Amino acid sequence: MTITISIDCMGGDHGPSVTIPAALAFLKKHDDVHLILVGRDEPLRAELKKQRAESHPRITLKHASEIVEMDDPIEIALRKKKDSSMRVAVELVKDGSANAAVSAGNTGALMAISRYVLKTMTGVDRPAICSIMPNQKNGPTYMLDLGANVDCEPHHLHQFAIMGSVLCSAMEHIPRPTIGLLNVGTEEIKGNDVVKATGELLRADHARGKLNFHGNVEGNDIFKGTVDVVVCDGFVGNVTLKAVEGLSRFVKSVFKESVFSMAGALLARKSLKKLNPERYNGAGLLGLKGLVFKSHGGANAYAFEWALQRAYDAAKYDVLEQLSALIAELMPTSPGEERQA
Repeated sequence: MTITISIDCMGGDHGPSVTIPAALAFLKKHDDVHLILVGRDEPLRAELKKQRAESHPRITLKHASEIVEMDDPIEIALRKKKDSSMRVAVELVKDGSANAAVSAGNTGALMAISRYVLKTMTGVDRPAICSIMPNQKNGPTYMLDLGANVDCEPHHLHQFAIMGSVLCSAMEHIPRPTIGLLNVGTEEIKGNDVVKATGELLRADHARGKLNFHGNVEGNDIFKGTVDVVVCDGFVGNVTLKAVEGLSRFVKSVFKESVFSMAGALLARKSLKKLNPERYNGAGLLGLKGLVFKSHGGANAYAFEWALQRAYDAAKYDVLEQLSALIAELMPTSPGEERQA
């Protein structure tokens, strides 16, 4: 089976100078992949020529005349730029030409366009952004939401838990991933009203055998690997993500302060790779009727290649089909029905 991925080559801070080298490096590692490079024809061909890959047999070019800029308002991206590389890449997923789309562009615009073009799955109120963090058990901790939904109600967090559990199960081959609700303490009485109410919903699911709810977790549990999936609202998730990225870069800068520091970094290089945020680039937009992955806007080619890998894995392991099936089984259709269950 050939997996086709559409790439918004114009998105992000660097455009084709990053996305195309990443695409070519990715193709070298996967014989079962075809890539559709979406963007303005001239710069795409120029970069391919620079990389000596003008006639790559597993690349197709798709012209798109417009670009969603990183500071474009959502309304402009959604209503005014209907031939943007971002939108065309997502539309290729909608019409079945691609199994997944990847973009490093404006996060708000990507979510809005993806939601408008692909629509949400039945029972899902709000799509969520899910990515992975490293942990001490040498495995990933899945975390959502990472910025799509700042203000959430309990049933939104409940839905995030279901979607995160399904994604982790499919990608990591874990039958019943453990779920933790991010809180200011592990006790059930801790947290605000939204978190407390969400905990009640998840404990009820656990009692019925639907979800494997561990309970409340704290920030340090993300990196301990206490649970497989950590659930929070987008405000908390995005702040956590940016703090972790900043800390990782700070640690790297400390090791460059002197010759002795650099020598220490050389000795510890294998361990320090775990702190490299580039290896964890690529967040899934969950809850849509199609696979879309978001790369960090400032990603280099190495990091963007990881985003392509996430999209490839999701398509290869039929994440969309598993999400559809299990969401239909587990997802309450409304907050009212959720309370009655």
